[in-house]
Amino acid sequence: MSLPPALRAALLPLMLLSWALVLTSTLLRLNQPAAPTGLATPLAGLLALAVFTAATFAYQRSRPDPLRGTDFVGLLRRLLLGPGLLVLVCGVCYLLERFLVQERPGYEQQFFAASYTLNAGLFILLLTYSTYAWRSLVLFRSSSQLRTQWRAFEVLLALVLVRLFVPTFSPVANFITLGLIALIGVYMSGNQRWVAYLNRRQKWEVLLLQLGLLLSLMGFSAYFLHVGSRLQGIVPVQQQDFILNLTLMATFFSGMGLLVTLFNLPTAGVFEQKREEILSLQRLTQLIQKGQSEQEVYTMLFDAAVQTVSADAAWLEIDDETLPLENRAYNVRPEQSTLIRNLLAEYNLSQIEYLNNDLPNSSGFRTLDLGFGSLLVMPLRSAKRQYGSLYLLKEQRHGFDRESLSILQTFTSQTVLSIENLQLLAASIQSERVKEELKIASSVQDSLIPKELPTDNWFEISSHALAAKEVGGDFYDFLHLPGRRLAILIGDVSGKGVTAAFHMAQMKGIFHALMQENPLARDEREKFPVPSKFMAMANRALVHCLERSSFITAALYIIDYEHGGFVFARAGHCHTLYYHSIKEEVSYFRTAGLGLGIIRTDSYEKHIKNQFYDYNPGDVMVIYTDGIVEARGANQEEYGEERLQQMLERTYYLEASEIKEQMLADLNEFSKGQPMHDDQTLLVIKFKAAQPETSN
Repeated sequence: MSLPPALRAALLPLMLLSWALVLTSTLLRLNQPAAPTGLATPLAGLLALAVFTAATFAYQRSRPDPLRGTDFVGLLRRLLLGPGLLVLVCGVCYLLERFLVQERPGYEQQFFAASYTLNAGLFILLLTYSTYAWRSLVLFRSSSQLRTQWRAFEVLLALVLVRLFVPTFSPVANFITLGLIALIGVYMSGNQRWVAYLNRRQKWEVLLLQLGLLLSLMGFSAYFLHVGSRLQGIVPVQQQDFILNLTLMATFFSGMGLLVTLFNLPTAGVFEQKREEILSLQRLTQLIQKGQSEQEVYTMLFDAAVQTVSADAAWLEIDDETLPLENRAYNVRPEQSTLIRNLLAEYNLSQIEYLNNDLPNSSGFRTLDLGFGSLLVMPLRSAKRQYGSLYLLKEQRHGFDRESLSILQTFTSQTVLSIENLQLLAASIQSERVKEELKIASSVQDSLIPKELPTDNWFEISSHALAAKEVGGDFYDFLHLPGRRLAILIGDVSGKGVTAAFHMAQMKGIFHALMQENPLARDEREKFPVPSKFMAMANRALVHCLERSSFITAALYIIDYEHGGFVFARAGHCHTLYYHSIKEEVSYFRTAGLGLGIIRTDSYEKHIKNQFYDYNPGDVMVIYTDGIVEARGANQEEYGEERLQQMLERTYYLEASEIKEQMLADLNEFSKGQPMHDDQTLLVIKFKAAQPETSN
């Protein structure tokens, strides 16, 4: 709850003043037992106590949430070592009171009244701190419904203050109020999600802290129960009942919190096991991504498997005996592993996944007397090769379950994938043929890029192509069509190297083959495929030669100078940047489209759409690949579409070649000192301001 700063600043002095009035009223009442007046009246003391209690709760409620992130243990520790230690002050006050009574006879009631009032104030402080610490825990990642229920709980707590001003408070009403508070408190205690975030050690620590807090509250309860018989004539009955009800409620809720944590303690082991499984899989995945050695991958698999399933013994066998592997066996003797391996081979079980959760009662294993009750064998194999086997043993029977089997299957499949990748990488690095292949691929790619750009009286074209490595995956091409039309194709093949160059050559052949005149066409429109039809036909042709892991993004534009327009379709390629001379604005054509080879059925055509546009003299069209907008700067930020758009806004009036040079200069300045991460291709097409007249 947010309070005005002035009001919040006034709460602390109000607390001190109201408590001082409670103490003053109690002491004055001792001097006027027959007919108390002014501050000595019970009503004045009760009113001061109500103000003190309300101000204390309001002050604590207005403070920031005491929970810092997910530091639940720290919250309880601060609560116990802070307000929780007030019970020691209570004990010291009690002992001091008893000492002063002996030293100064005749002042028993004054000393007792002062001690009682001080301890009542200390208890209310502890209660408010505990209540709003409990609120932070109960409302941790809670629903709006539970927050509403908490506000209702606070309203019921406020009704307890009414008890101070009703001398003959109905026992039934008192029972109903306290019963509702208890029921809501029990319900909210069962909705404490924070307990699930604790591991076993943290839960034990929380149990001890909650036990310490419970003992603190019980200390106050014991004190108020002990001195109850001495309060007659000193404090009103309503005040006695109010303090006693608060102590009992606080002790009850503290005990409920302790029980919730205690009941969740058995689940800590399960949560920690799941957490360890996830962390082990994450570490194994990270190791694979880093591309470490085979020895490190095998070691990581072995350690993660033993730790995840809590195996009592294990060993790892790999086919490559030349590969040194430390920690290859764990808590198993060589003769034991030999007996198990020979028995599995005898039953033709050595090359498959094998689980036996009852070794002492299984034929063959019964006679070996291994001292283990469960065995799990996980083969490390791919579709082409067996790399080895992982053997895990547990002393108890039924030690492995389906979840253990599932996580180990993931471990072994990730390991095999990593080993194969490392072996392929090592083979490619060691092979001298790679260099020769790169030279060939580079030559093929260079031959695919047009050396001469189309020239015409209707437009200007300027191009730029730069590969990130020896061989890139970007391409573009032009093809003149009958009827004063020009087809422009631009694309990007996933991957690099010889494969990318090969697919570039295929795409060039498909482009020239499909954009030929169809002699069987019924009308002029069907003689040449529209861009969307071309993409569908190209996708169908690539299905038979494109690997499953590969795809091609492309965009095809057909410019019709005679009619002053163009039609285009994009297959997952970058959006076209366009300057509209009439509207004097720069924008992107954002159209739908899916890359070639992603969907390999006839339904692919549904994902490609044509877009028609009538160009005007002075319009500029910028076509590019993602290597332009994804170029990295010094802070690893991307060049981005927005910056490319801003460059066209500043240079649209220049010639096509000058626009291109300005864009490349800005791009090079942006990525200065940074390596190229992807190929860069840029085409700038400007429709001349003076368009030739067309003859009808």
